[in-house]
Amino acid sequence: MQVTLDQIVEESCRLPRQQIAELVDKLTLSLHQAIEPGVESAWKEAVAARVAEIRSGNVEAVSGAEVSEQLAKIVGR
Repeated sequence: MQVTLDQIVEESCRLPRQQIAELVDKLTLSLHQAIEPGVESAWKEAVAARVAEIRSGNVEAVSGAEVSEQLAKIVGR
């Protein structure tokens, strides 16, 4: 019996959020050619380090709206 796309989506929605995110990442990579394992590992380490900096209070997060506003000022728009 062949599984339908709707069945896959329904089953996937039962997963914890983190696993859904990982599934989406894997599907996206499969569409756009997988990146080299060393590059993926480096990105994961960089992200983990940034998250740790924010959680520890060493770095303050900036909202997307504020970043957009700053960029608009830089490019003169």
